[in-house]
Amino acid sequence: MDTQDPVMVTEPRPGVLLITLNRPRVRNAVNRALAQAVDTALTRLDADPALDVGILTGADGHFCSGMDLKAFPAEGVPLVADRGLAGLTRARIRKPLIAAIEGAAVAGGFELALSCDLITAADTAFFALPEVARGLIAAEGGAIRLPGRLPYHLAMEMLLTAAPLPAPDAARHGLVNRLTPEGGALDAALTLAGRVQAHSRDAVHLTKQIVQNTRGLDDHAAYTVQDPFSTPVFTTVDATEGAHAFTEKRLPAWHG
Repeated sequence: MDTQDPVMVTEPRPGVLLITLNRPRVRNAVNRALAQAVDTALTRLDADPALDVGILTGADGHFCSGMDLKAFPAEGVPLVADRGLAGLTRARIRKPLIAAIEGAAVAGGFELALSCDLITAADTAFFALPEVARGLIAAEGGAIRLPGRLPYHLAMEMLLTAAPLPAPDAARHGLVNRLTPEGGALDAALTLAGRVQAHSRDAVHLTKQIVQNTRGLDDHAAYTVQDPFSTPVFTTVDATEGAHAFTEKRLPAWHG
């Protein structure tokens, strides 16, 4: 039984919500309590107008070892309603979410990372989907998302043989946005969060929604879905401010 909160939620800088998986004795494995705590934090991220970006990381040198197999027989898969593992893998989180990876991101932990928009990782971190070795399936996004994020045959090797992927190799194939020395993934995530925050909040959030809603569609269908999101943006105060700031060679003062 955990003797401390399964999730630590902090605001390391204005507008950034840091969600730390906090079960270090089991490499932050997801049980029912952790899943519900993460879901609560993600709900806060999307609902709080003062928050722009979320960062998901793990305590004490590891990201997440996936579903807690010791808890599984009694608790089942730690899904949260229709939002998937830990309320993330099947959810539509409106605001940008960055995974900061140290150590292991395996099984459901890797699926949590794949559900984020950006990934930073230490050069000593590694990723794996070992479900087949446990008689399971990477059913919370691993089998669906990974072949679209890595070269097909590399993704299939990970899925079918449980082979791990070191973070430097993941970065070389474009799966990791920033590769850092050990201990640096969170700082890199905070830097990326700051770059996101430098831009119009509405434009950022709507861009993510367009990507979420048009993935897999042909161009004609994608424009049909996109335009109700994008067309109103061109008449906003922020759009006018962006144009003025560009022509006046100054930083924009976003209104949101």
